[in-house]
Amino acid sequence: MAVVTVSYGSEDVLGPFLASLPLASREPLRVVVADNKPMAASNAIMSMTTSAGATYLPLPSNRGYGYAINTAVRELGPEIDWVVVSNPDVTVNPGCVDILLESVRDSTIAAVGPRILSSDGEVYPSARTIPSLRSGVGHAIFANLWPKNPWTRNYRKESEIEPIRRDAGWLSGAFLMIRRSVFDEMNGFDESYFMYFEDVDLGYRIGRLGLRNVYEPTAVVVHTGAHSTSTLDESAGMIRAHHESAKKFLAKKYSGPWLLPVRAVLAFGLDVRSRIEGRRTAR
Repeated sequence: MAVVTVSYGSEDVLGPFLASLPLASREPLRVVVADNKPMAASNAIMSMTTSAGATYLPLPSNRGYGYAINTAVRELGPEIDWVVVSNPDVTVNPGCVDILLESVRDSTIAAVGPRILSSDGEVYPSARTIPSLRSGVGHAIFANLWPKNPWTRNYRKESEIEPIRRDAGWLSGAFLMIRRSVFDEMNGFDESYFMYFEDVDLGYRIGRLGLRNVYEPTAVVVHTGAHSTSTLDESAGMIRAHHESAKKFLAKKYSGPWLLPVRAVLAFGLDVRSRIEGRRTAR
């Protein structure tokens, strides 16, 4: 078993994450920390990583989350059958990795994800359906103008689903475990996504292989939040990246030429949402 994560100025959260891993599994875990911002606090990140017995992997430039994870996975030996992909701003409950590993004896399961809690104990909707053209267009265009529209309500209702084991369209990349052979077969995350939606895309491609993404809520992690978006400029950049990735995914999923007008409307709606949310962030 192995765990890979990406640091981007993550010195405030990486220590607790690494400290939580030994109790997450009865077996030793190979851990790789890819550093997307090595000039910011490389000594601190490297010290935390090596002190925890993990591998420190500084990257020469920030080419995005998916690229960093793929690079970290390539550091692992061929004996690794399962890989946990995690954000660094997570703490892992004792036994979590063991529970996930015991839940994937069915060979049709390619990925499994735990229940993800916020720091105040709220359940994050980490196992969702793949965005459809109807829900994508409706949510993209009307979420800010008509908050209670049926498409947005349908999208958000998954946070109300009882935490029971079930199949999902995709699992949150904040913390998931994936079969190494499947990850390699798909060439990992699609690196054209700088950040956001690479996990949606991964789950979608797993489904297209006829394999399953499974939500296992008896395994639990706590996600403390997006530590790397603390400044106004970074927050605005994250908003833009999220909407660009949403456009990319839906354009990829619905690529037929006859759907060009719909893609144009979707892109317009997402651009409007991005500008509105950007202005709200700037206030």
